[in-house]
Amino acid sequence: MEKKKKIKPQRPRGFEDLSGNSLNELIQLRDSIQKVYGLYGFEPLETGIIEYSDVIGSFLPDQDRPNEGVFSFEDDDKRWVSLRYDLTSGLARYVAENFDSLPKPYRRYQSGWVFRNEKPGPGRYRQFYQIDADTIGSDNALSDAEMCMMFSDAIQNTGIEVGNFVIRLSNRKILDGIIDNLNINGNSSGSEINLSIMRSIDKLDRLGLSGVEQLLGEGRKDESGDYTKGAGLEKSSISQILSFLESGIESKSQSRDTCLKNLSNQFGSNIIFNKAIEELSEISNIIDAAGYDEKKIIIDPSVVRGLGYYTGPVYEADLTFNMETDQGLEKFGSIGGGGRYDDLVARLKGARVPSTGISVGISRLRSALKFLNKSSINNESLSVVVLVMDKDKRSDYYKIASSLRNEGISSECYTGDGGMKAQLKYADKRNARLAIIIGEDEIASNSVTIKDLFVGKEFSDKISDNKEWRSGKDSQKNVPINDLVETIKSIV
Repeated sequence: MEKKKKIKPQRPRGFEDLSGNSLNELIQLRDSIQKVYGLYGFEPLETGIIEYSDVIGSFLPDQDRPNEGVFSFEDDDKRWVSLRYDLTSGLARYVAENFDSLPKPYRRYQSGWVFRNEKPGPGRYRQFYQIDADTIGSDNALSDAEMCMMFSDAIQNTGIEVGNFVIRLSNRKILDGIIDNLNINGNSSGSEINLSIMRSIDKLDRLGLSGVEQLLGEGRKDESGDYTKGAGLEKSSISQILSFLESGIESKSQSRDTCLKNLSNQFGSNIIFNKAIEELSEISNIIDAAGYDEKKIIIDPSVVRGLGYYTGPVYEADLTFNMETDQGLEKFGSIGGGGRYDDLVARLKGARVPSTGISVGISRLRSALKFLNKSSINNESLSVVVLVMDKDKRSDYYKIASSLRNEGISSECYTGDGGMKAQLKYADKRNARLAIIIGEDEIASNSVTIKDLFVGKEFSDKISDNKEWRSGKDSQKNVPINDLVETIKSIV
């Protein structure tokens, strides 16, 4: 008989498992951001993780190859469906389906996993968690200004201080005006050449000016040998775009007002460009009036955002501190972004629906907080473990855990078969705050012993018997069993 082949347990590349404290961190970060969104009056929405491919297909990163960048399959009714690439396409479909019944503007936030069929690498996943907020049906500068301010408030609420982040504000039309002046053959908003230019520039922070120059030209080969075809622009056009990007780099140290004046003086000979400056000026005035200075929000014209559906103001949240990498010290960079997308809902609704939104990437935000040692995450997911000192009295121990849960104290009764040392190690691994001990002595005196594991954690691995455990006087106390609940409440 042929031996059955053993299947190796291995998760696919680009995906990660989250459990315990890691998952609690994600949940608490999500809640801290969504709390800010709620304070601004946004309401929650949940849509499915699968959408019809033709619903999102026109806005995928590679429009010529609709299955590139997404995970897609054909369902039983012969229609192609895709795991959601972002949360915005599902929102657009939801709004189009429910347009008449929704309030206008419609303000929603949503969080969830999104999937991208891209090459994975260190810190680069195919599945990651996003938190979005969008305003649908508003065409004025207040909704864009509000996105920038809410973005800033949300990041601060996670524990990242002003000075370690900045919101970079720009307008897609600025670059549209620059490119329009170049008279590039085949260029128009949303055209293949236009999107290729935008995607190239969107990689400025990661690749620098030299990398963008290659992508605007013939193309670029990365360190792994993979080749990305370039936009194929002429050298004169590339030179003018790079000159504009250099001015954008300089603008980061300027006031918003100074930056807009310099841009207007240097490049303001195009109608599209001047319209962009007017829109940014109006947004900046609102931000000024609300008290958000350049420590929180700057104008940086090099921000374009790579996706094809942005039509006006765009925003990016950057973490400004440096971190050690294999290439040396590098700026941490973007943790999210967004912008105005007035045409996305229109292709599903048949009418223009002005919209704007932001999206935060939780995985990178978690990494940033750990690097800064600023995480305010409460790792205590379990308050109490009731140890089983006599296996014949399991029901009595369980009754104690149940009574604590009835008082809102997270508690569990040990369900394994280990001795006291194993049980304390288990409680340590569960990151429980307290262990409840009821042995022969406690039963005789109608009391319980409460061991504070956070105080005595470093000694738990060295425990070998009851006598050694009972020597840990500073980390434990004995109280009457009738005082158990109130005593635990005073600790946790």
